[in-house]
Order: sequence, then structure tokens, then C-alpha cells
Amino acid sequence: MKTTFKKLVLFTLFIFIVSIGLIACASEPGTEDNSEDTPSENDKNDETAGSKDGGELVIAKADELISLDPAGSNDTPSSDVQENIYETLTYFDDDLNIQPLLAESFEAIEDDIWEFKLKENITFHDGSDFNAEVVKANIERVIDEKVASPRAFLYEMVTDIEVVDTYTVHIKTEYPFAPLPAHLAHSGGGMVAISVIEDDYAAMEDGREPSSVINENPIGTGYFIFDEWKPGESLRLVKNDDYWGENAHLDSVLYKFISEDLTRVAELETGDSHISDPLSPSDVERIEQLDNAYINTQPSASLSYVGFNMQKEPYDDVKVRQAVSMAIDKTQVLNGIYEGLGVEAIGPIAPDIFGFDEDVSGLEYDVEKAKELLAEAGYPDGFSSTIWTWDDRERTDTAINVQSQLEEVGIDLKIEELEWGAYLEKTANGEHEMFVLGWSTPTMDADYAMYAPFHSKNFGEPGNRTYIDNEEVDQLLDEGRQTPDPEKRLEIYSDVQELLVDIAPMIYLHHQDHLLGIRKEVNGLKQDPTAILKLQDVYLEE
Repeated sequence: MKTTFKKLVLFTLFIFIVSIGLIACASEPGTEDNSEDTPSENDKNDETAGSKDGGELVIAKADELISLDPAGSNDTPSSDVQENIYETLTYFDDDLNIQPLLAESFEAIEDDIWEFKLKENITFHDGSDFNAEVVKANIERVIDEKVASPRAFLYEMVTDIEVVDTYTVHIKTEYPFAPLPAHLAHSGGGMVAISVIEDDYAAMEDGREPSSVINENPIGTGYFIFDEWKPGESLRLVKNDDYWGENAHLDSVLYKFISEDLTRVAELETGDSHISDPLSPSDVERIEQLDNAYINTQPSASLSYVGFNMQKEPYDDVKVRQAVSMAIDKTQVLNGIYEGLGVEAIGPIAPDIFGFDEDVSGLEYDVEKAKELLAEAGYPDGFSSTIWTWDDRERTDTAINVQSQLEEVGIDLKIEELEWGAYLEKTANGEHEMFVLGWSTPTMDADYAMYAPFHSKNFGEPGNRTYIDNEEVDQLLDEGRQTPDPEKRLEIYSDVQELLVDIAPMIYLHHQDHLLGIRKEVNGLKQDPTAILKLQDVYLEE
């Protein structure tokens, strides 16, 4: 088996460093940029323009967040907003290396115990102190079955959290788990003030849903403070003047929820919005004609896919799933809908993620073979089915393209478009047959890329919306997260990828590039491979 040497070296170096006890200094918080080395328009502006404080940044977002609670949902739009309110113990630097953030340092003091020394003199937006008790309360809440967090899988290996002293915490795991610092960099590790956690638990005792209080009053340590959320319309954050690190330059950030692509572009043209997030590939040419805006392109750690509900006929038959997969020419989607902006997917992992194996063999596009498989499965004339999507141009166009291609093998596919929140809820409940969606890997590790969407423990909201339940996949994924040796992990994850290609719980379409439309007065903006916008260094140039 061939492995990716660069990833092996980087991960081996990481394991070596933590094994001898990593004592690292924190970079300035919120300055990470995981883009390529090519200077962006913002980089050029930063070199020539001085920072100007003040003003409100307006971001036109296609999809509204689901929750302001780090434990309350597992969707990118929510993480994008939470990033600016809460902070985590660790973060990824420019080179995708883990660095301490709220932590002062961290090290593996035993195979199954991580020690985190915390920064002192950090306060929450309500003035309360950040300390070891806060860390304990937050992680315990994420894995509390009563809270039922869809992000519990991040820390399900944690067996004990010991407060050693005010600013030292020990996190014990069931088995050696090398990616724990990376998992703590996930927005699901965002630190919430204990007072709000206690109020949320009290509300649960009174019959309210988990996260209800935190959604109303999110309190973190971040450089922006929650101001107001008007569901279906907008959300505003304001500058935290008492931030412990380098203050944000902006006075405020306004997220406007605008699902229509053309409306977001029009807002960009008029200046009513500074950023269109995302920018549709079909609108690239329009932005290129503007003198006052430009396009930012960020290679992603994301997968776009069409999933099957493996618990429903006919998708409980592997031959049907393979047939549908082989009936789809992925290049039509990548080139025809996404203007070639990205790379075709073979399996579930993007190329830059640790564990990716370029030698995994995918299911080739073969219409005649697809027809043969359908006949063997008892559907020589095809069948009727439904595919779900939501109000997103590319996702809907993908559904239309799949519908058209499947006609050739006799499958009559009906398209249903749902509202975003309802779409997530219904696919989490397993009410669908086929669906269009994506999965992002913020930890840049194969464990996150595959454990949540393919392990049978994670049906529904945590990520497994195909409802795959395969004992061999589960066993390999468990083995992968329990194995500290990076070479062995690469072998395990290569085997999982081969198996998942064969089982075909989804059509692995492509790893798309993230596109933003940005007005030229916006400076200092960065976007990471998971599409999260970094706003601490952003300023508006008059």
C-alpha cells in the first residue's frame, strides 16, 4: 500500500513532539490562515495599508446557523458564527500545526493522560474567570447523555477530567488518543461560561430543551460579543473591548441570511454587504467584471456527496447503491455546476487530510455495468425514488443533474427542496431516501473525516445520515482512533476507504473549492479549509 509521505512525516513529527511533552507558546489568537501560500488580495492590501478600527462588516450568508451553543449542533454555518464568540484550548496555525490558544501549553504526560496548562487572567464576556473548572464543565457537558450533543463523538474517549489546580487540568482517555488536541481545536470545544451552563441545566430541569438558554445568551471569551439574533433575518456581534488578546478592529459584524445567490451578489455590488458567503461558481464571471470586488478561493477539507438511506429499500442493497454510483459521471457535476473549481472525489477523504490514500480505487463511471447491477438486484427496468436538497443553487443543480443522469438507467428520481433547518432535522431522523449534502473535516484527520459520518454510533445529527451500520467499518474506525502509531493508522484508514468505496453508502462527488465574493475595502480576512471565516484581523478601508 502506498502512503502519502508528506502527511506521514508531519503526523509522525506531531506524535514525537507531544510524546516528549509539548510546551508551546501561543501565537496571537485568531490569526490562523490555512490557505495556500499564494498571496490573496487581502494579503496584498495588508502589506500596503495601515489598520483602521471601527465600522460594521456585513456578511451575506446563504445558510442560517442552527445553534449558538458549541454543543448544540454540528453544522458549518453555526460553527462560523461561534468561532467569533467562543475560543478553544487549541487551534491550527498557518501550517496546520496544533498550537495552544486558551491553553498556555499541553503535553501527553502518560499514554492516556493529557495535561493542559491554562492561560491566566482571561475573563468571559460576563466578567467571570476562565479556569480549569470551566474546562471540566464544558467537556463534561458535551459528553453528557442528557444534553445529547451531536458533537459528543469528539470526546467520547474521555473517561475523566481532573482539576489539578486553578489553571491545570488533566484529561484522561480510555485509550491513547493522539488527535485529542486537534479535537479540542474544533468549535465543539468552545468554552462557555459556567454561569450559562448552569442556567441551561436548570432550564432543562424545568422542561426546556438543551441549549435553549445558551442560544439566548451565549457567553464566551472571544473577541466579539453576541448582540442580537433575528431568526430568518440576521445576527449581530459587537466588539469585545475587554478581550484578553489583541482586539478586533471592527465595531461589529452583521450576518444577513440571504439564501438567493443573485440577491447576495446584488448586495455585494451595491455595497449593502461586504462579503457574499459563499459565492456560487456560476456568479464568478459577474464578480470578475466588478471594479469594487474580487473573488477569494480556498481549497477545502470538505466532501460533497449524494447519500443513500441504507435502511430503506432499495438502498439497503449494495448492488443498487453501486449501480447508482456508477451511473453518475462526476465530471458533469464538477465541471458543469462547479466550473471545475475543486477536485473529483474517489472516496470520503480530501487530499490534504491525514489518512488520505491516493491509491484507493473508486467506482468507475460505467452505465452498462450499472444496468447489469440493477438487473441483478431485481430492478431491470429501474425504480422510482426521491432525492432531497435545500435552497442552495449548487446542491439543487446537483440533484437535477443526478436526476437527469439516472434516467439513462431507468431510475425516475423526484426532487424535493426543503428549508435548511427542516432538511437537517429530517435527514437526521432518517426520513429521506437520497439526499445531497457535504461533510467538512476541521481536525484535518481521518478520524473526524470518517468516524462521525460512517460509524453506527453516530446515526443522524452527529453525521451518519446514510445510516450505514457495518461491523467491519465500525471495527476499523475504532481501531484507527485507538492506534497511536501513525503508519498503522494510515494502513487502517486506507482499508476503511477501500471498504467504504465498495459499500457505497454515498456517491463521493468532489472536494470543492470555497468561494467568497469580497468588496475591496475589506482587508485582513482569512478563511480556513472548513469554510470558517477568521474576522479578528479584518478592517474596512475607506
